[in-house]
Amino acid sequence: MTTVIDIKDKTLTNFTFIDLFAGLGGFRIALESLGAKCVYSNEWDKSVQAVYEENFGDMPEGDITLVDESTIPNHDILCAGFPCQAFSISGKQKGFEDSRGTLFFDVARIVKEKKPKIVFMENVKNFAVHDDGRTLEVVKSTMEELGYQFNQKVLNATDFGIPQKRERIYMVCFRKDLGLIDFSYPKPFKLTKHVEDFLLEDERLVQDLYIERPDTYFNGVTDDKYSNKSIRLGIVNKGGQGERIYSTKGIAITLSANGGGVFSKTGGYLINGKTRKLHPRECARLMGYPDSYKICKSANQAYKQFGNSVVIDVLQLIGQEIGHAVKGVENERIRIQAMAI
Repeated sequence: MTTVIDIKDKTLTNFTFIDLFAGLGGFRIALESLGAKCVYSNEWDKSVQAVYEENFGDMPEGDITLVDESTIPNHDILCAGFPCQAFSISGKQKGFEDSRGTLFFDVARIVKEKKPKIVFMENVKNFAVHDDGRTLEVVKSTMEELGYQFNQKVLNATDFGIPQKRERIYMVCFRKDLGLIDFSYPKPFKLTKHVEDFLLEDERLVQDLYIERPDTYFNGVTDDKYSNKSIRLGIVNKGGQGERIYSTKGIAITLSANGGGVFSKTGGYLINGKTRKLHPRECARLMGYPDSYKICKSANQAYKQFGNSVVIDVLQLIGQEIGHAVKGVENERIRIQAMAI
């Protein structure tokens, strides 16, 4: 199992980027697969830092609020999946009143100092409508004041090859002096894989994840049809979050960093006639991470880390479009220069 998209078109070759709020390095894997080079990373969580270093050989710098922006290397693309807790519908939705929400302004001060060509950000879907749209407007107006064209769109991983309902807002900002007007987000395509295609084949790795309880109830749905939506088959206990059972012939529910229940963070799935939650490696696959990626040895930490991560496949597709858009501008300038000779 590798990432869903086989990247042949290295549209970001010769681009450099920085990886802020780097997490497990989803942005890094996506952009490096397109030919770009990472010149700086930042992540404050110690356990995540360790996983990042093990996979990339770089130890991310810590607390971004303490970093002098002038010391950050020059770069073409700034990537930032800044913390979403302040904007998520599962949180208190305090937005910029929450200290975690203000971390966007650390992105802004770095942008102001380094003036990258492109700023590429990701956040939860609710970010788009939080506080009646005022939160997003603050980000948009801030980027425009800094001299950037602001684009945003909510995309669902299910529409881009990954069978997981994961809706996120992707913000792409181009420095205005690039003269770029022809950027579009990737177009959705038909889903051809389902949860069953992402499961581990070695039962020995998942045998401890099966749950057998007398308060398991099935709803009578016949598990013989494929769908591009989640298919609920039953519940455990009262059927609260983390107590629902789904078919592997559908898509996965959104992986979560938090939440309880016997199937916490992943949901439950009917597999080989028994119910279990997903294995951390299966979560990694549902986020687009290749099997060569080394995950945290603590399962609890791994679940949390992937629940907070980004879907690599979606980032790859957006990155391709970014590269095409910039290349289009450069080709037009070459054409105009040639005509003037």
